[in-house]
Amino acid sequence: MSKIKENLLMTKNELVEAIASKTELTKTDVDKVITSFADVITDALVKGDKVSLKGFGNFEVRDRSARTGRNPHTGETIEIKASKSPAFKASSALKKAVNE
Repeated sequence: MSKIKENLLMTKNELVEAIASKTELTKTDVDKVITSFADVITDALVKGDKVSLKGFGNFEVRDRSARTGRNPHTGETIEIKASKSPAFKASSALKKAVNE
């Protein structure tokens, strides 16, 4: 059984190793690409853009309206401010691959 299956979590280092083993890129180059990928998506979301990767999914920012909540420790009612939340929606191809 692979290390990924045992931990049920793939770390960035494991992702770098996996991509490096599938390509002719060095681990250093793969690390730069992954870091840049995350930076570019973050920058796009900060600007309010949506990032669409065909066959993989969409990254976008969703608005969460203000709402009333409850403090679980005290039971006190609290007001939760409106916020923006990054979201990912998997493509149908990715969903199909995961469910096969």
